[in-house]
Amino acid sequence: MSKKKILVTGSDGRFAKILKNKNTKLNLYFATKKECNILSERSILKIIKKTKPQIILHTAGLSRPMNIHEKNINKSIDLNIIGTANLVKICNKFNIKIVYFSTGYVYEGSKGNYKETDPVKPFNNYGISKLGGECAVSMYKNSLILRITMTEKPFQYKQAFTNLISNFMYHEDLVKILPSIINKKGILNVGGKQQSVYNFAKSKKINVKKAKLSKSDKIPANQGMNISKLKKIL
Repeated sequence: MSKKKILVTGSDGRFAKILKNKNTKLNLYFATKKECNILSERSILKIIKKTKPQIILHTAGLSRPMNIHEKNINKSIDLNIIGTANLVKICNKFNIKIVYFSTGYVYEGSKGNYKETDPVKPFNNYGISKLGGECAVSMYKNSLILRITMTEKPFQYKQAFTNLISNFMYHEDLVKILPSIINKKGILNVGGKQQSVYNFAKSKKINVKKAKLSKSDKIPANQGMNISKLKKIL
């Protein structure tokens, strides 16, 4: 269990809000956008000097709606690539560990069972933007990249794909295991077991209906990640 001072970026985000409510083990300081503007190195320096963290948990960034990464690439590049690079530079200056929230979307998503050592080939701009952030983090040795597949609880949709394989877990599930993984370094796939989105949803929500992923959806059908490394840690 880590009692190190941890600065959390993106405190207004979905995961950070749940972490704030459910965390009982980590010593966290949640920085608002005003306190920590990741596009300003001066702003980052100011919050670092104020809080003196040993770890930065970088959850800030742009995710949904997914099509915003196609419509507004400037915003995607700024928040997911440049903002992350700014944090890495400051972490490097003060030898602060950075834990970066990336995504399973950095994999191609066609064959499944992707290991951390497998080649990456994002299938949309969101995945590309998160991989851009990964590139900066990977250059800095005192870092951990979490390739996460998670969703809101309860399941948000009335239908779920029977032929889309993923590793969905709920935000709350990640909060529970975060203390066990936060002191690791390198790259780690984080999620639940590989299964169809329908099976995941059905196990949690009785009235979800079956749906089929089609070619017109332009989403690769087997996004499953190998989580054996995570299992060994836990």
